Amino acid sequence: MSGAGWPEARVGWAGVRGPESGPTQPSGLLDLLGVAAVLVDAGGRVVLWSPQAEELYGYGAEEVLGKFAARLLVDEEQWDWVIKKFAEVMETGRSWNGTFPVRCKDGSTRLVELRTMRLLNDRGEFYALGLGTDSPMLHEIEWDAALSTRLIAQSPIGIAILDTELRYVAINPALERMHGIPAEQHLGRPYREIMRDKRFEPAESAMRQVLRTGVPLVDRSTVVASTPADPKDKRAWSISLYRLEDAQGRVLGVADLVVDVTDRYQSAKEATETRRRLALIAHGTARIGTTLEVDQTARELAEVTVPDFADLAAVDVLDSAIDEHRRATSEGPAAFRALAVKAAYPTDAVDAADPPGQIAWYGADRVATWCVRTGRPVLIRHADGNDLTRIARDETAATLLARAGVHSYLAVPLTARGQVLGFLGLVRARDPRPFDEDDLAIAAELASRAAVCIDNARTHQSVRNAAETLQRSLLPDHPPRLPGLRVASRYLPAQAAYEIGGDWYDVLPLTGDRTALVVGDVMGSGIDAAATMGRLRTATAAFAELDLDPAQVLQHLDTLTSRLEQYIATCLYAAYDPHRGECHIANAGHLPPVLVRQGRHPRLLDLPTGTPLGVGGVPFETTTVGFGPADELVLYTDGLVETRRRPLDERLDALLQLVDTPDLSLEETCDRLLHSLRHPDDPDDVALLIARAQPLR
Repeated sequence: MSGAGWPEARVGWAGVRGPESGPTQPSGLLDLLGVAAVLVDAGGRVVLWSPQAEELYGYGAEEVLGKFAARLLVDEEQWDWVIKKFAEVMETGRSWNGTFPVRCKDGSTRLVELRTMRLLNDRGEFYALGLGTDSPMLHEIEWDAALSTRLIAQSPIGIAILDTELRYVAINPALERMHGIPAEQHLGRPYREIMRDKRFEPAESAMRQVLRTGVPLVDRSTVVASTPADPKDKRAWSISLYRLEDAQGRVLGVADLVVDVTDRYQSAKEATETRRRLALIAHGTARIGTTLEVDQTARELAEVTVPDFADLAAVDVLDSAIDEHRRATSEGPAAFRALAVKAAYPTDAVDAADPPGQIAWYGADRVATWCVRTGRPVLIRHADGNDLTRIARDETAATLLARAGVHSYLAVPLTARGQVLGFLGLVRARDPRPFDEDDLAIAAELASRAAVCIDNARTHQSVRNAAETLQRSLLPDHPPRLPGLRVASRYLPAQAAYEIGGDWYDVLPLTGDRTALVVGDVMGSGIDAAATMGRLRTATAAFAELDLDPAQVLQHLDTLTSRLEQYIATCLYAAYDPHRGECHIANAGHLPPVLVRQGRHPRLLDLPTGTPLGVGGVPFETTTVGFGPADELVLYTDGLVETRRRPLDERLDALLQLVDTPDLSLEETCDRLLHSLRHPDDPDDVALLIARAQPLR
């Protein structure tokens, strides 16, 4: 359809041209109306009869030409009125317009909207032309046009009609206000000439698709862009597109329906951001604090915030919070120990941050110092040169931050149990969003959880260091001279995530050039286990001085252990006699030692296992094993071979293969065993003792 019903000031058909442009495609409106034309001479006889008249009235041309029109088309009681009106039109030339009941060929009566006028030919003869169309249909079209006009004019939805070349034909007042350009300045201009923002390119492509396929796009294209009405402020538009066709199916153009959904878009965006932030908190809760290591916890905090929350994150703690021998200061520069730095991409901002492990001093006027001394966060939404100077540790770092494009910064204190341990620094550079109050709340939540985990880790580390110091102080140094024997030993504590254990070894000189070799493992962990280990080691040395049989030594240790508050320990006691070339061995629930002899494969000694110390009531047995020059005895605790990942038998087989290397020194063998069998995540400590028989001199 054409633009019928649109206000004249808002309608302009880019496809209509002047006579000089040649003929154009006809409108389908007249075809839709079906206008019938009837020409009557001055005597009232029909002289011309159109095909539309035949369709409207039912008479063929051969049935009406030359006959009186009134007698065919008018009921008899209305003849006088019709003849009178006909005479007036022919005498005065004034047209008559109105609705009249016309009698059709089938005898029915049809209301016809008529336009009658007088015509004059070149011979001075008058004729009457009657143009008619079905009145109900005409009124229906009038109602549709009126309704469409009012709806379009008053609709809050922006509506535009564009021709097949995507030039504006008409727009309604709502779209006029949205664009901020008068309707007259739209008409005839291409779509992209008005909507210049590149974000409208997909909308233009969608219009061409709808013109080509005829398939409408309903609320499927949302454009977030600025318009000529407000070039600085971006709005969200939901666009629907429909192809327009006339009654014959000829494509006229496309209808563009535009709804301002900025509020809805903003609400959805805020809801998405809220979900993202909640997911970040949930992710942080699961990721932060997986171990009892200060450095690892700091790295987890940095990794959670990058890249979804910040472009760069740095975690620094006060040096006094890590080193208990340093005293915290309330004035002057503050010493920070960097724990973690994480960046979303290569950037100069990484070089501006303190490298992990390094101690850096920040002046009293720096953001980091102020943050930890006041315990309050610092939010810098839009950072300028002065702000970057206060953020960085020195001028060089400030220059690097500026070069990296840092525009927003957030520092949050790491506070646990009322004590400020350090701070979390967050940077945005490539991310255009400035930090806001919501971001501050998220960062504070993550920092709070990390601070508690860091505090737990440093407390645990302090206790662990004390236990390890105690345990190492209880472990022996090798005697300077061992007749006919050379030994090497290793002690490896459990990893930081776990408590220290109670493993120990000992080398004890005995009478008659003999030497006692001992390994043991107190079940449990912590300072108590280490202290128990020290007591058992001391008792073992005392019983060894009595020159007792190995089984008797274990029997006395078992009695002693039974009195130590239900502690249980395993122990292997071997007494080497170089004069006889023998080892006398007793076992209290410990893993069997390995015997290595030249020319033979290493093997696990088949000893009576015995019960662990502290069980009580079960006698121990002593086994004698030949042990000549170049023979080796490998004693170890279960931390060397037991693991959750592999069966114990496989690990013992691996141990046998690793010690089958006669060309290695004892020290090299120790290192090889620990490197090959020990995993960083293994939760137990290890005591390892290797003895090699030498010719007695």
